[in-house]
Amino acid sequence: MRILLVTWEFPPETVGGVGAHVEGLSKSLAKDGHEVCIFTLAAPGVVEDQIVAGVRIIRADVDLPWLPDPDSVAFVSSGNHHLTALFAYLGTWRPDVVHAHDWRAAWASHSLATMCAVPLLTTFHSTESGRHGGNVPDGNPTSIHSVESWIANTSHRVICCSRFMQREVIDGFELMPDQVQLIPNGVDVSEWAPHGEQQRNMLVLAWGRVQYEKGFQVLAQAIGRLRGRVPGIRCVIAGRGPYLPELQSQVDIEGVSDLVHLAGYVSDEELRSLLHEAGCVVIPSLYEPFGIVALESLAANAPTIVARTGGLAEIMEGTEASLMFEPGNAKELATRIERVLMNPNVSQKMQAQGAEVLHARFSWDAIARATIGTYEIARADM
Repeated sequence: MRILLVTWEFPPETVGGVGAHVEGLSKSLAKDGHEVCIFTLAAPGVVEDQIVAGVRIIRADVDLPWLPDPDSVAFVSSGNHHLTALFAYLGTWRPDVVHAHDWRAAWASHSLATMCAVPLLTTFHSTESGRHGGNVPDGNPTSIHSVESWIANTSHRVICCSRFMQREVIDGFELMPDQVQLIPNGVDVSEWAPHGEQQRNMLVLAWGRVQYEKGFQVLAQAIGRLRGRVPGIRCVIAGRGPYLPELQSQVDIEGVSDLVHLAGYVSDEELRSLLHEAGCVVIPSLYEPFGIVALESLAANAPTIVARTGGLAEIMEGTEASLMFEPGNAKELATRIERVLMNPNVSQKMQAQGAEVLHARFSWDAIARATIGTYEIARADM
């Protein structure tokens, strides 16, 4: 099958889980013999048209400085014009399906599917409504929600990564349940696994796009409670995002600027090094449709603590692969961190269970096969 994936995020320029998902899916599809092409954004030092692991990646320069900075919707809409123009690179090659990833790929994906007369599928990795706790504020959030609703209702099939997201999309966009397919995220264990014996220490690690709903402020509060209880504790929060200045203020207010380091962007290599060093990883999200960072943490064999919310709860509940806490509860989170760092038997059991969960449920090969099945259903419905 010939497959065109359209995504705003793709390595090396990625700040969330969307790029990692598209990369893992595309490689597995290509490995299974499918022809895969990706349309995405340009990245510094990366050629605009290349083949990596059997996947053709074509990049568009969407730097549009003449648009107002606060108007992210206008910027993305205009950027989609450049993504659609990448069609000229394809020559006589035509896809059998077009697969969009989130709202920022909506306009280009719809245009490309229409031009090629093939099914359009959209994967929702999150929704604007979910990011705002079910209430969509005026302004850009309302516009984004409208785009999400439009692409959901014009797609032949919608894919969600968790039952939590499935319910959110069906209810939020008034879709028929049989239109929305559940296919989880995956992880390539070989890319994250430590090599040889690792010496873990009192480092608490968290990473991801720095937004309020990621709950990093709760982690800062928890670290403050552990001063004096866990000797040598320190914390690194890696990532960029709009909440970074407020998070730094929260760290200062909590009086933990000597314990909590906001590292900003770190490379994949630096992140793996931190993961292999950390005594525990914390994913403190207030809202998390899936939580691919949890899979990456397990793949790195890091003891993992997660908030009991959304897709994170689905991944971890009942597996003993992690400790869990109620979202926003800094006191409970502090207790969990202390238990992991101060009790090697607990962390070792979590590591063993995490390896089992990954191999049983979240391999990219299984996810690629399920995705192909959904493509075939969409094609049959055309």
